[in-house]
Amino acid sequence: MSFADLPELTATELSHLIGSRKVSCREVMQASLARIEALNPRFNAIVSLRDPEALLAEAGERDAELARGERRGWMHGFPLAVKDLSHAAGLPTSMGSPLSPRTPARTDSLHVARMRESGAVVIGKTNTPEFGLGSNTYNTVFGITRNAYAPDRSAGGSSGGAAVALALGMLPVADGSDMMGSLRNPAAFNNVIGMRPSRGRVPGDPEQELFFQQLGTEGPMARNVEDTARLLAVQAGFDTRVPLSSPQALPAPDALRLDDNVEGLRVGWLGGIWPDLPLAPGIRELGERALDTFRAIGCEVEPCTLDVPREHNWSAWLRLRQLLVGGKLGAYLRDPKLFAQLKPEAQWEIEQSRHLDATSLYQASVYRSNVYRAFLSLFERFDFVLAPSAQVFPFDAELHWPTEVAGVPSDTYHRWMEIVTPFTLAGLPTLNVRAGFGEGGLPMGLQLAGPIHADLGVLRLGHVYEKACGWGARRPPVLA
Repeated sequence: MSFADLPELTATELSHLIGSRKVSCREVMQASLARIEALNPRFNAIVSLRDPEALLAEAGERDAELARGERRGWMHGFPLAVKDLSHAAGLPTSMGSPLSPRTPARTDSLHVARMRESGAVVIGKTNTPEFGLGSNTYNTVFGITRNAYAPDRSAGGSSGGAAVALALGMLPVADGSDMMGSLRNPAAFNNVIGMRPSRGRVPGDPEQELFFQQLGTEGPMARNVEDTARLLAVQAGFDTRVPLSSPQALPAPDALRLDDNVEGLRVGWLGGIWPDLPLAPGIRELGERALDTFRAIGCEVEPCTLDVPREHNWSAWLRLRQLLVGGKLGAYLRDPKLFAQLKPEAQWEIEQSRHLDATSLYQASVYRSNVYRAFLSLFERFDFVLAPSAQVFPFDAELHWPTEVAGVPSDTYHRWMEIVTPFTLAGLPTLNVRAGFGEGGLPMGLQLAGPIHADLGVLRLGHVYEKACGWGARRPPVLA
C-alpha cells in the first residue's frame, strides 16, 4: 500500500491496519498532514493546526504503545480535528468569533475526551460559523470553508469544516454538533455521512447549563455509515454529571455489526414534510429516485405526512432557539462595542430573545410536544421516515444565506433549513445518507430518522441502503 492511499481508507480499515501494526500511526499522520498541506489552503477546512513535528512525535508515541501491546481503542493513532465550538485541551476555542479568548483550553469537552481516550491524536480544529449560527461555514477569524465538490459553493454548516475535511480525506472521521441540521446539512452538501443521535445519546458539556439545552447535541461524521456508527459508540454513554444523558449503552466500536435483513421494513416518505414548504427544483426528485433503492433492498415505502401545523413547528423552533442563543450570548448586550462586533444573525437572536415571556415559552414547549406526538403516531405505521436534508443545493459560498427558496422569500436567516427542525424538536436519531447529485454535480442527502433511541436501527438501514445506492464512490473532482 502506497503512502498516498492511506487517506482513502475507511476508518474501520485504518483502525484494523494500525491495530495489527501493518501501518504505523506515524505514517497515517504523515499522510494526513500531506493531504492537509495540499488541499487546505484552497478549501480552508482545518484551522488552528498544531506543529507538524509535535504531531509526528505524538503519533510515534502511539506506535510505541502498540509495540508494548497497548492499544487505547478504536481510534488509536487517528488524526482528529475537533469542531471549533468544542474544547480541545491545548488549543483555543475560537467559536469563529473575534470576541472569543485566544487562550488555550485547559480541558477537553466530554466527547473530545472520549475520542482522545480511544487513541485519537488531536491535530487542530475544524472551521465553523460564528457561534455555530447559520448553515454556511464562514467567519471573520478564519474565513470561508469551501465545498469539497464545488469550491465556489457553500460547505454548509455549522460542521462545514468537518464535512469538507472528511470528503477530501484530511481526516478518517470527525466530530460535529447539530442544533439546526449541523450534522446533516454539511454532510449532504459534501456527500458524506453525518448523524444527529437521539437526545441524550452523546452527553453535552458537564460545565454548561444542563436542563434547558435540549436542542443541540454532539455527534459523529464519517465517509460511510459503518465508521459513523463506530465513532458514535466512542462518543456515546451515560455520564452522571449530565443527568439527561441516555443510560442505554451501545456496543463497543469493534463489536458493532450493521449488516442486517431490512426486508419488510416500512419506510414513510415525508417529502417536503408540509405541502407549502419550498424545495429547490431537483431535490424532491432526487429523494424520490432514492426511494427506488430502498424498495430494491426490500423496504415497503409509502408517502406520509407529519400531522402538526407547520406554523406551530416553526413557532416552537424560533422561541426555543432564541431562549438558548439569547441566554448564552445575551451578556454582550451590556457592552454596545462588543455587541456591534457580533454577526447580524447573532444580534438578531439576542434581540428577539428579549421579547420572550413565560407564556410564550410554555406554548413553545406545548407545540414541541405535539411535534413529538405526531412522530409517535407515524411510527405506529412506519419503522422509519425519510425527508430531504436541505431545501436548497449548495449555494454561492460568498452568500451569507439564501434569501429565497424556489421563489419564496426567506423571512429569517435560517428559514431555508426549516426542513430539519421537526427532527430536532422531537429529539429523534436522524442520519444523513446520500441522495445523489443534482444539476451541476452538486450533492444532496436524505434525513433517515427512527423512533427515539433507535439509533442502531437507523444506522443498520442506512448501512444497507448505502451499499446499494453507490453514491459513496463519487469523489470530489480535486481527488478524481
